Amino acid sequence: MKLQQLRYIVEVLNHNLNVSATADSLYTSQPGISKQVRMLEDELGVQIFERSGKHLTKVTLAGQEVIGIARQILSQVEAIRSVAGEYTQPDQGKLNIATTHTQARYALPTMIKDFMQRYPSVTLHMHQGSPEQISEAAAKGKADFAIATEALHLYQDLIMLPCYHWNRSIISPPDHPLGKLDNVSITDLGQYPIVTYVHGFTGRSELDRAFNEAGIKPNVVFTATDADVIKTYVRMGLGVGVVASMAIDANYDADLKTIPAEHLFAPSTTKIGFRKGTFLRSYMYDFLEGFAPHLTRSRVDDAIAKKSQEEIDQLFKGIELPTL
Repeated sequence: MKLQQLRYIVEVLNHNLNVSATADSLYTSQPGISKQVRMLEDELGVQIFERSGKHLTKVTLAGQEVIGIARQILSQVEAIRSVAGEYTQPDQGKLNIATTHTQARYALPTMIKDFMQRYPSVTLHMHQGSPEQISEAAAKGKADFAIATEALHLYQDLIMLPCYHWNRSIISPPDHPLGKLDNVSITDLGQYPIVTYVHGFTGRSELDRAFNEAGIKPNVVFTATDADVIKTYVRMGLGVGVVASMAIDANYDADLKTIPAEHLFAPSTTKIGFRKGTFLRSYMYDFLEGFAPHLTRSRVDDAIAKKSQEEIDQLFKGIELPTL
């Protein structure tokens, strides 16, 4: 059994059983991968993949367990490399972040600038996507940290740490009737076309929940993953916008009326997560604390030592998180 064979079976699954695509991503040949997978199956005495002719069609039950363990082994191999790097090149390395547009555009820039000034020899790569894409990137080892708010059930294989609370604001053209009200209600908001986030992005579930609890069906006429796109269509008069308050710039958005809406929607909590068993380099601890100051090294280590996410959540229960 070779590490190369374990890497091949994991990557074949990562590429949806497409051996050709796997070969391209690993800069090797398709026959070479097929041969090594066959050799591993022969050695183990079980099929990892079901086949139809030359094509892989399904992962067998045994294959699911084998690939699960292979992922853990490869993760530990990467951890060994990280340990070595921590002692030989403590201020050098790379960091891959997977998150949504809102976090990348509004929550992270200042912190990342400070981080890169402190660690000029650490290359940082940011991957933006949906909650599903973010969790997948972390699970496959393509991202060291996943930063997310929605669909946290997708991150069960990660250690998820709370960072901050945030809420929403309503934006509208300055002459819109909502801007003339002293206290906008959910009923008031429901009377107008709404421009907001795609379902599954940036706390959209809390908007849907608030309307459901009021027994009102919102008239959502346009959705996007990008707050700047939402603002563009509000400016066009398509509807009133509901966006994360952090996404509003007092100067750039001075032409829009901003109406606080924290009384309408429950706050959302953004979390940052990493794979269980990950060896955190010193600069990774510093990234965590830079993003959320209460995530000190000792607290992160305490969270890693917990056996379940429920215990981790309990650990942070008494800590007052900042609000953006």
